[in-house]
Amino acid sequence: MTLPLLLAGCSGSSAPDDKAVAAPPVRLVAYDGCDALLDGLRRATAERVGPFGLGVPEPYGPLARADGETAIPKGAVPGPSPADAGRSATAPQHSGTNSHEAGADEPDLVKTDGRRIVALARGRLQVIDPATRRVAHTLALPGGDGYQAASTNARLLLSGDRALVLTPRLPMVMYDGIRPRGGVEDAPRPGPPRPQTILTLVDLSGAPKVIGSMTSDTVYVDARMTGSVARVVVRSTPRIDFPAPSRDPRSQQDAERKATERNREIVRKAPLDAWLPAFTVGEGSAAKTYRAPCEQVSRPAAYTGTSMLSVLTLDLSRGLGDPSPVGIAADGETVYGNGSSLYVTGTPPSLVGLPRKGIGPQPQHTDIHMFDVRGPGRPRYAASGSVPGTLLNQYALSEHGGNLRVATTTTEPPKPGTQPPDPQSPATQAPATQAPSTQSTLYVLGRNGPRLDQVGRVDGLGKGERIYSVRFIGATAYVVTFRQVDPLYVLDLKDPRRPRVTGELKINGYSAYLHPTADGKILGIGRDADAAGRTTGLLASLFDVGGTPRRVASYRLPGAASASDFEPHAFLYWPSTGLTVVPVSRPEAGTSEALALKVTGSGISKVGTVRHGDGSGADSVQRSLVVGDTLWTFSDAGARATDAATLADRAWLPFAQR
Repeated sequence: MTLPLLLAGCSGSSAPDDKAVAAPPVRLVAYDGCDALLDGLRRATAERVGPFGLGVPEPYGPLARADGETAIPKGAVPGPSPADAGRSATAPQHSGTNSHEAGADEPDLVKTDGRRIVALARGRLQVIDPATRRVAHTLALPGGDGYQAASTNARLLLSGDRALVLTPRLPMVMYDGIRPRGGVEDAPRPGPPRPQTILTLVDLSGAPKVIGSMTSDTVYVDARMTGSVARVVVRSTPRIDFPAPSRDPRSQQDAERKATERNREIVRKAPLDAWLPAFTVGEGSAAKTYRAPCEQVSRPAAYTGTSMLSVLTLDLSRGLGDPSPVGIAADGETVYGNGSSLYVTGTPPSLVGLPRKGIGPQPQHTDIHMFDVRGPGRPRYAASGSVPGTLLNQYALSEHGGNLRVATTTTEPPKPGTQPPDPQSPATQAPATQAPSTQSTLYVLGRNGPRLDQVGRVDGLGKGERIYSVRFIGATAYVVTFRQVDPLYVLDLKDPRRPRVTGELKINGYSAYLHPTADGKILGIGRDADAAGRTTGLLASLFDVGGTPRRVASYRLPGAASASDFEPHAFLYWPSTGLTVVPVSRPEAGTSEALALKVTGSGISKVGTVRHGDGSGADSVQRSLVVGDTLWTFSDAGARATDAATLADRAWLPFAQR
């Protein structure tokens, strides 16, 4: 369906630095020794503790060059990951992980260097020989012991003959922290089972074997690897046990007041190790424990968080030893890296958690911390900044020409008596009168000493809508917002002080993931929608963005959806042939398969599908890659090899169960 095309200047406004719209300035400051560090952490935690402690433990969830020129030139596509360097001369051509930046490899379920394929499935490391099309080796991985199986959440990085498996162990026991034990209300209660992060280093030079392990009571956030050096980001909450207050309704208010005061006193006596997570390398008598030195812990100048964000440095070629942790007394959710810089973003503690008495709605903003990771050792803190609104994901961040570009959506709190719609559902499922006021903005931040200051912005994007996808390519940005129709905004960022909207295309549906094609176009994968904004199935769109943006081709699959909408690693694009593969599921049928498309400069056509078994449960296809002329698809049940041109079946490799 053809809808009006809005030309440049129809929406959005461009402005240089404007303090009226800027978020609070942010920078990190170091502590003057361990005493100052402990005092600051105690005071910050005492201010936030309540009658039930700090609430539930961490959520049971997840998962460049020196000149700053890191974006992909127009018309180019990501090449092999850095881990593949030095192997292309002997290995067949192969696809790498679909990472945001070519200079920073990202953890995923499957990796290949062309000579071998390494996959995680069914709690095991599965090593495949693509030449003989057989599973050459398997290796059992940590899991169980009251935690969700490792196969559910583990990811891996590959460098030469070594693989690093990153396994978040997530407690299955629910938290019931308000019940007194044994009738003694004042007795401290043991904390609930805590999340853990296990790092396992595997030697692949022969039969795979574990050559190192590291365990910590932390939540895994994300990781990036350049060459053989991995930067792993984790977060943790204080290890402090609090008594349970009385549950007598006749004195509940008084009991909670007393419990809060008692908990504050407990916090004031807690040792420093309660906040600094321990990273234990090895097991038994040979185990060594490392913590961040006090001089390597910082905090935002405006506040001290109760949680601890840690950045670890691991050189896979040297084995697992001291991870050289760097700590920030703040929270972090999103990681973006390009090989020379590592950014971690988070929401200040006053903006998260349950509503607190006397504190009304506060403006949304996201804090950003930048680290210099060009050297092999500890990352060096570089600068911090803050922007209004919230990020969609790491693709909303991009470093280019020494500046950081950030796209956010700001949502005003709903008026009293109204209920905002579920942000995970299309906004049009709720009446328009109930939708919160939203708009999106693209900011350009420049480094000014220890600060990332705003130097330019474009606001007013998608009023009443939120961002569904972002892609930065060189000095151009593509932003998709959605509520009833899908505006694709094209933004010129050549002048970082005055970025501007140069085009806008409105069509039904939305693209949740954008990818550059070999001839300079943009391929979008997302959901089709009717005129009312109700989603109807999978939609692949090809956009010509060489001038006025226009959609030149599309492919629709009614009743289907793709994991590529929210997991870019599930997306495969092979530029030499235009082969594009995404996993698709049909919720009503409960089945999944790999959909193969051929994308040319002017069209999108279906090549076929690849299914594992009946396509349900363990047979659901999750990833795909190319080695030589073979397309490999992967599920928990096994791997299937097919002809990359015809999809003719070549081999089925079942994976051994745990």
